[in-house]
Amino acid sequence: MLEYSMLYPKATQTRRAISLDGMWKFCLDKEGTGEEKHFPDGILGKDVIPVPASFQDFYTEKETREFTGDVWYEKEVFVPEEWKGKKVFLRFGAATHRAAVFVNGRKITEHEGGFLPFLADITETACYNAFNKVVVKVNNELTVTNIPCGETITLPDGRKMSKPYFDFFNYSGLQRSVYLIAVPTEYVFDFDLTYQISGRTAEISYDIQTTGGHDVSVSLLDEDGKEAASAKGKHGALEVKDAHLWQVRNAYLYRFIVRISDGGNLIDEYEQEIGIRTVEVKGASILLNGSPVYLKGFGKHEDSDIVGRGFHIGVMKRDFELMKWIGANSFRTAHYPYSEEIYQMADREGFLVIDEVAAVGLFESLMNFMEANTGKKTAFFEKETTPVLLKAHKKAIEEMIARDKNHPCVIAWSLLNEPDTSNEAAVPYFKEVFGIAHELDKQKRPRTFALIMNSVPDVCKCYQFSDIIALNRYYGWYVKGGYEISEAEQLFRKELDAWKALNLDKPFVFTEYGADTLGTEHKLPSVMWSQEYQDEYLKMTNEVFDSYAFIKGEQIWNFADFQTTEGILRVNGNKKGVFTRQRQPKDAAYLLKKRWTKLPLDYKG
Repeated sequence: MLEYSMLYPKATQTRRAISLDGMWKFCLDKEGTGEEKHFPDGILGKDVIPVPASFQDFYTEKETREFTGDVWYEKEVFVPEEWKGKKVFLRFGAATHRAAVFVNGRKITEHEGGFLPFLADITETACYNAFNKVVVKVNNELTVTNIPCGETITLPDGRKMSKPYFDFFNYSGLQRSVYLIAVPTEYVFDFDLTYQISGRTAEISYDIQTTGGHDVSVSLLDEDGKEAASAKGKHGALEVKDAHLWQVRNAYLYRFIVRISDGGNLIDEYEQEIGIRTVEVKGASILLNGSPVYLKGFGKHEDSDIVGRGFHIGVMKRDFELMKWIGANSFRTAHYPYSEEIYQMADREGFLVIDEVAAVGLFESLMNFMEANTGKKTAFFEKETTPVLLKAHKKAIEEMIARDKNHPCVIAWSLLNEPDTSNEAAVPYFKEVFGIAHELDKQKRPRTFALIMNSVPDVCKCYQFSDIIALNRYYGWYVKGGYEISEAEQLFRKELDAWKALNLDKPFVFTEYGADTLGTEHKLPSVMWSQEYQDEYLKMTNEVFDSYAFIKGEQIWNFADFQTTEGILRVNGNKKGVFTRQRQPKDAAYLLKKRWTKLPLDYKG
C-alpha cells in the first residue's frame, strides 16, 4: 500500500486545501552544492518564478534552458493556528524528475518520478500561526534506472547535458500545483469502485480505506443533488435504480461522498465526481457499457508556449474545445500521466483516455523513432541496472493507478511506449509490469503498450501481454515518404496482413501515425513537410484503417506541435501536430473533422 494518499486535495466540512501556486524564489545550482551551502535554510538570490510551470522557457539564456542538474525553489507558507491537532501536508502535483522537500531547514521527504503526486507530512515540523520556509530541491537528470529513460553527459567545460531516449523536450521543475492541506488524524485515505450494470439498475461496489476504526457511511447524489443511493460500512455496494450511465461525449457525473462519523459527530468527509460505466475488451471489440466503441482522437503532450509542460488551465480548456470541434472522442496521455485536472475535464466532457505511465525511452537510442525503422535492436532489458528500473517502473504504475483509478474517463492503462521487445529479456520484465497493473486495478481495465516500428509480428516477443494491440506506425513518413508513398502503403498492408494472420482476436488501435508539417508550408504538387502532403498521407492511412475490421481506433500523432531537443531532424520541435503549438488548425484538421464527425461511435462494431 502507498505510504501517502493520492486523493485530489479539496476543502470539505473537515478538510482544508490552500493553493500555494504563484511566484516562488528560484535558483540554479550549477555546482550541485546547494545542501553544502545551506540552501535548505534559504536559497540564494532574488529571482522568482511561477509555479506551476517548467522553468526552461522563461529565460533568455540558452544555458538556463538547457540546464541539467539541481534547481531550487523556496516559498514562505503560513500554517494557521487552528490546524493544530490535524494532519498537515504539503502536496506536490509533480516535481520532475525527483525532489527533496525541506521545511524550516529540515528534510521532510524525497520522491522520484516526475509526473505523479506526493505528500510531505509537516504535522510535527510546522510552526503554527506562523510562516514556514518551504524549500524544494528538484533534479532533472536522466538515467536508465528511472522513467522516462535517457542519459546525462558532461560536456568538456563541465556542464551537464540531458540526452533523452525520447522525442520530447526534458521540461522540468514544479510543473503542477502545490497545496497546503489539513485533514483530521482519522481520515479517508483511499477508495476503490467497481461497477455492474443490469438493465436500468447499476450496482457500485466500494472499498474504503481510512486511518482509523470509526463508522463509515457513503452516499451517492445525482446531478440534481438528490440522493440516489446510500450505505454503511467500509465495504459494500450501492444499488442505483434508473441509473444514468456515463457515455462517450455524453457524460453524467454523480457525487460519491464518504463520511467517517462518531455517533452524530462528523470526523471526516471526502467527495469525488464519478461516472457509472463498465469497460472491457471482448474479442476484437472495446466495449463501454457493453456496447462497442471506436476510438477517434490523439496522442497528446502537456506542452505549450512559455510554461512548457506546466499545467495551464486555459490551454486545457482550448484543447478540449478543439477536440470537440474536430469530432474526437479519445486521447492517450503520451508519454506520462497528465495533470489531474485534465482527467476531471475528460470525465466531465465524456472523453475516453488511455492513461500512460512515463515508461518511454526503453530503447537505447537518442533517435529511437528513426533507428527502430531500420530494424535496430538494443537488448535494453539485459542491463545490470534493469532490476532497479523495474522497481521504479512498478512504483510509478502503483502511483498512477492509485491516483486515476476512479476516473470514468480512464478506459485502459498503457504501461510502456515504444520499448525494445526484440529480445527475450523483455518477457519477464513485461510479465511483472502487466501483472502489477492487473493486481492493483479493481476494475481490471484493459492493459496495453505502444509497439515501436521494429516490433512487428515475427520480431516482437511481448505483444501477447496486451489486451489491446497498440501500434505506432509511420509508413509514408519515416518509411518510404514522399513520392514513395504508394510503396509505403504496400508495406503497411503487408504488416497488417501479418498481424491478421495471427488470429489474435484482439482490438488494434493506432496510437501513433502522422507526418511532420509546417503550418506555413504549401506546395503544389506536394512535398514532404507541406500541408498538402500531410493530407495525402492521411488519406492513404485512413484507407488502410478502413480495410481491416480488427482496427478499432485511430489516435493521430500529434494533437499539436510540441517542443523537442534541438537537432537536424526537428525544426524547433516536432511538427506532426494537427494544430499548431498555438492551437490553430492546419489543413489536416479539416480533413479529420470531415472524417471523424461522420464515423459512428460503433464503427466496425
